[in-house]
Amino acid sequence: MVMLDSEVIIRVENLTAGYDDVVIVKDINFEVRTGEVFVILGGSGCGKSTLLKHMIGLLSPVSGKVVIEGNDIVSARGQKRKNILRRIGVMYQNGALFGSMNIMENICLGLEEFTNLPKDAMEFVARIRLKVVGLEGCEFKMPSELSGGMRKRAAIARAMALDPKVLFLDEPSAGLDPIISSQLDDLIIELSRSLGITFILVTHELPSIYKVADRAIMLDKTTKTIVATGTPDYLRDKSDNSWVRQFFNRAS
Repeated sequence: MVMLDSEVIIRVENLTAGYDDVVIVKDINFEVRTGEVFVILGGSGCGKSTLLKHMIGLLSPVSGKVVIEGNDIVSARGQKRKNILRRIGVMYQNGALFGSMNIMENICLGLEEFTNLPKDAMEFVARIRLKVVGLEGCEFKMPSELSGGMRKRAAIARAMALDPKVLFLDEPSAGLDPIISSQLDDLIIELSRSLGITFILVTHELPSIYKVADRAIMLDKTTKTIVATGTPDYLRDKSDNSWVRQFFNRAS
């Protein structure tokens, strides 16, 4: 469990985002602390993935800031932006591995873009990352040869290639059976505790939320903003928002 006095590593300030003239989320404010497993929740269409895409700099907001280790990714340009991107890793929904590349080649992509390491050094890093996620010996397998859970682990290894301070995971348990999903949760907890990685997850899977989350925020499609913040137990038992309590007390 992360300490409440831990240093703030990410600060989202007055973020409003959308597509064309349609606002998806507005006036979003929250902080994530170093070493925390922080979960973004909400019903379908509330803007969870939209918020995530803005936090990793994939999309530009209408207004607001996303400050990562003191640097605003929204306004950063050139080398300054590249330096911020080096500090974060992303596992996209379904893993998003390149099917025409083996697992080692997938992991080496970020190293090729952001470093000048020789090939043998990049391959050494890839092997270390695969060992960390329990995929030692899978370097030359193609994504199609791996199970769904193994592809998720490989995607996490790729996201860790540059030794990031923060990992963003978009629906990491989607499509996995309960046993494999629980094993992935165990991996997230282990990486957080042993390496001090800060995790930000988008998910709606209650068992995973209760197991891994230090804190969570709940987005609401109607108000387009955050309607609750707290630990999963607090949101389930003490939130003053009946819809939030209903979300957490539904059958898992």
